[in-house]
Formats: sequence, structure tokens, C-alpha cells
Amino acid sequence: MTYKLEDFRLMDEFDAGGKTVLLRIDVNSAVIEGEVKLNERIVRHADTIRELQSRDARVVAIAHQGRQGKPDFLPLEQHARLLRRFVDIRYVPDITGEVAVNALKALRDGEAILLENVRMDHEETLKRTPERHSRSHLVRTLAAHADYFINDAFSVAHRAHASIVGFPKVLESYVGRQMEKELTALEEAHAERPVVYILGGSKLDDVLDAMAFVLRAGKADVILTTGVIGNIFMYADGAAVMEEEQKKKYLAGLKRAKRLMLSRKILYPVDVAVEIGGKREELDVRALAPGQHALDIGEETCRIYSEIIMNAGTVIMKGPAGMCENKQFAEGTKVLLKAIIAADAFHLIGGGHTTSVLDMIEERMVCERGYVSLAGGALLMYLAGKPLPGLDVLRMRKSHARLANAVQAADKKPFAAQIGNTM
Repeated sequence: MTYKLEDFRLMDEFDAGGKTVLLRIDVNSAVIEGEVKLNERIVRHADTIRELQSRDARVVAIAHQGRQGKPDFLPLEQHARLLRRFVDIRYVPDITGEVAVNALKALRDGEAILLENVRMDHEETLKRTPERHSRSHLVRTLAAHADYFINDAFSVAHRAHASIVGFPKVLESYVGRQMEKELTALEEAHAERPVVYILGGSKLDDVLDAMAFVLRAGKADVILTTGVIGNIFMYADGAAVMEEEQKKKYLAGLKRAKRLMLSRKILYPVDVAVEIGGKREELDVRALAPGQHALDIGEETCRIYSEIIMNAGTVIMKGPAGMCENKQFAEGTKVLLKAIIAADAFHLIGGGHTTSVLDMIEERMVCERGYVSLAGGALLMYLAGKPLPGLDVLRMRKSHARLANAVQAADKKPFAAQIGNTM
């Protein structure tokens, strides 16, 4: 599946003045001891909100935090406080009730509100088609008081949730400014050869899917593997011996890795870092004992990979090189990121753990030719050529825009209300 920016309607294409805009953002953040931590998503989405306010729009931001039953499943009051560091926005502790509806009706030009965690609505995450989601109480209630829907969060585009795929069925819909930047970077990411992928982390099946797709499509010249992914290829090629229990667990992945190795475009680490007596020690992969865990790439692997990166035209990195939560084993990720920043290549860097390490590097300040994606799972699905429901429904709406405009012109009622009356 290929997505091009020209397939979508952009924020520049509508008059926002006096209009109510439902804006889907992603402020999902790390939560430590109950405190929501500021992240790049909050900063960037604030830019989109501020732009809409400057155009006299009435902004209704919709977002989620965590999952039901998890410790990080929280109200969005703290997120609103963090957003207020960058933009004037008010928190509304309701989603579709009287408090929320009255807040929508009371909005004035240039004002913005953030509704409650949308995942607190039981309909949000139900497995439904976009059409069924569009008939949900959540969508019908909010859409009846809005003029446009904007999805500014590429990071949630892989979710077929009500707040992502339901609104585009009943409202004129657009991609937001941050989503626009993500799509532009993804288009540019294969423009200059050679294209070097650095794929790591622990999401084995998703990464193997991405590898298979980019190799089959001729999009990758070299794939450098790290983390759990690198370990699987190391074991699949017989460079190290895996313990029997691990073989059973990763049997399917090992078989896929062996087949992918036939491309001769995939490299795995030649040395790794392990923990011995609480300290980092580096070993040649052939000296790695069964059951001994490789927690980072070693110095020689860093050297080889960095040389390849420095000669690349494009570098795409998703996933860290090791267990970067532990500073001892974040070194490999740091070295690769520094090489990417220093290289004369366009780069795209994504994934929460990877970007958290990037934040520790001073050289990031001089990073010019590239883009840091806000996405993790959505980026992997994009790289694997899989459809993204949140983008598919926006792309469909472009072809139906004239119909929506014609209906609105014929009847002054909101388009959403007209649709609702037929359901």
C-alpha cells in the first residue's frame, strides 16, 4: 500500500474562520509514578492547534492515554496542562455528555478545548467498520456540532478506532499539519540511493513483514539489524547457538529470517554487549553462550554499520540497537544515531525508544536533513506496505468531497446531522 500526499486534503484547503474543527491528536505519553511526562507529540500537536486558532477556528481536540485496565490509563487533565505550556487550551472532563456538548456550543472563534480521554468511551475501541463507527453515539454526538474533522496523528493511523475512522464518514476531513509532515517525509525517504534500513527493537513479526516488503519492492539496498531482530538473524545464520527453549519460541521467526537472508542485503552484528557481574562486556558473537543475552551491539558492529551509514543516500531507522532503558546498553543506539546525524543523507527516525535516545544526543541540534517520526506501530505498518485504516478513510473522503459540499449547499443543516437522520 502506497500513500501520497496528493491523495489527501490539506489544512490549507478550507476556510477555518468561525468553523468548529474536531482535531484528532496523539498525546499518549509515558507515565511515571502517576505523572504524565512531556513528549514531542504534545509539542508538535500544539503547533497545529495554534495555527487553527490563528485562523479563527473553534478547535475541539480529541485524544487518548493508555489502555483500559493499564496503570497509564488516565484522564487528560495533565496533558492539557502540558499543552498549555505552548498553546491556550481548556480541559473538558467529558466526551459526549452534557458538559462536553455545552462546551462545544460555547466555543468562540480562536478558542480550543481538549475533551476527556476518548478511550473512556466504550465505543472507541470496538472492532467495527468505519461505517458502523460513524453510527456510534460518540461520532454522531460530536459530529453534529462540528464542521470539519482533521486527523493530525499519523501515529494512530493504524488503528480502526471510532475517533479515527468514524468522523471522516460524516464530515469533510483533512490531514493535519503534523500528519502532512509525516507523509512528506515518508515520500522523500526513498528518493536518494543507496537506501539503508536500520531495523531493531523487539517487534519481530512486524519487522520481518517490513523487511520482506521493502526487499520485494526493491526499496532497500542494505538492511542493518540490531536488538532482538539482529539476534534472530545471528542465530538463523548459525553465527551463535540458541538454547532449545528459545528455538521453540522463535521457530517461525528463525525460518523467515533464513529465507530473507537469501537476499544478501541483510547484515547482523559481529559482536555484542552482554552483562557480566553487573557490567557491560563485549563479545564476538561466536563466543556467545546459549542462554546468554545480547543486550546491545558491540564496538566493531558500530564501526561497520557507521561506515555504511556514512555512504548512504537515505537512512531509515526504526527501533533501538539494544536495551536502551539501561544506559550501559544505550551506547550502540547513540553511536548509530550520531552517524546518521553526521551523514550527508536524508534520514527518517521513528519509534519511541529510538527517539528517547535521540533526545540525549547534543548533536541533534545540528540535525538538518531528515525527519523524526512521532509514530511507532503505524510507521512499521507503513514500511511493511500494509493498509492504514486512518489514512484509507481520509483518502476516500477526497473523492466524495464534492458530494458533501453539494449536500451542505442544498440544506443548511450540518452534513453530519443529515447523515445521522438517515441511519
